[in-house]
Amino acid sequence: MPDKYTNYDELSQNERLNADYAILHREVDSKIVVISPHGGGIEPGTIDIGDAIAGCDHTFYAFKGLKKSGNKILHITSNSFDEPLGIQVAQKALIVISVHGSRFRTETVHIGGRNQLLKQKILHALKAAGFNAEISELPELQWISPENICNRCKSGEGVHLEISRGLREKMFDNLDIRSLRKRTKCFYKFVNTLKAILSI
Repeated sequence: MPDKYTNYDELSQNERLNADYAILHREVDSKIVVISPHGGGIEPGTIDIGDAIAGCDHTFYAFKGLKKSGNKILHITSNSFDEPLGIQVAQKALIVISVHGSRFRTETVHIGGRNQLLKQKILHALKAAGFNAEISELPELQWISPENICNRCKSGEGVHLEISRGLREKMFDNLDIRSLRKRTKCFYKFVNTLKAILSI
């Protein structure tokens, strides 16, 4: 199903900042920014994951759906995501890591983006930690467009992590209920694997 809004300008004219959606940002002195552009009720758990990967070491940005229901209409595809602060944060960084959630029920991480070396490092680290991960070969799941938010960094080469619904359900108890959501051992194992790669 196509997105309701083709860009942020359209969305901002129809949705209320800090009522329907929020923008989160934490700046630190790092060449890396971790972005969760479909957070909150749009792709549950992706803000928790992105925020934890960034921690105190890297800049963090998120677009968060706040609606009680129907947050999917706030989804702006990665190639069209142009919220001004998000673009500014991405363009200041040498590398962007974007964290997304897919609807796949299998416990899988699809890895895309233009940074071939970092993709391979993440792939091998996740597999070594026991996760099912793969470099996406499907054209629509490679996320290599220069317009993709993960590639709008100074190097032009970022990484897109698409974390399946099945894996996110393993990372959290009560994934869809924010007030009851609890992080599991799987969550910390995943986050710590990514943090170790980005600290090299």
